[in-house]
Amino acid sequence: CTPKAVFSHPTADAMAVAAAGETPPLQANYVFGRAWPDLNEGLSYTDTFRGADAETTASLINFYSENYKSSAPLPGWIHRIRNGQITVDGQVVTDPDMILREGSKLVYHRLAWKEPFAPHLLQVLYEDDDMVALNKPSGLQVLPKGIFQQRTVLAQLQWKEWKMPPSSCSKRKNVQLHPVPVHRLGRGTSGLLLCAKTKLAKVQLASYFAEGAANAEKKRMWLLNP
Repeated sequence: CTPKAVFSHPTADAMAVAAAGETPPLQANYVFGRAWPDLNEGLSYTDTFRGADAETTASLINFYSENYKSSAPLPGWIHRIRNGQITVDGQVVTDPDMILREGSKLVYHRLAWKEPFAPHLLQVLYEDDDMVALNKPSGLQVLPKGIFQQRTVLAQLQWKEWKMPPSSCSKRKNVQLHPVPVHRLGRGTSGLLLCAKTKLAKVQLASYFAEGAANAEKKRMWLLNP
């Protein structure tokens, strides 16, 4: 079964479904969203130690203080290590002078923090088995980046309990709910944001966005060089 929203205009599709006496698209024009927790879940940064850097970064403290100077000064990294925020090959290490081995997996666990204010309510303008069109408010980031790791559209999509209607599409075997945006809008931008509800819809919608971008570029080049 091919996602309806991928191949037709939502309004036209809804009219055709109604005319055929079939089940109409899911309810649209409603609002959802969970209030943000006070603190996010923190963040983990993974590295692999390479022996080529052994002369200057053989110890744990040297590795972090030399490679991530912009994140914290030397005393800051010493504090993080002694605070148990770094693991080496899955084990918490609190000795800054620990000597690293070739291929060691290092993980820095950044503590949870309170992210800046961001709206959490999202308005649904259209929804069917495969996609949902949202009215994204200004001030809400679409995907995790920088200091906004939790207060994003993606988080709200994943927190919501999406219900698939008893239609022929939703009865497909191997259908996997995978709610994700298929394009981006800037954090300060408000407007229509299309999101896929399944993995199949994500692939197909993304391909149409890519095709549209390619056609727009061809048209632009033609206008510049008629």
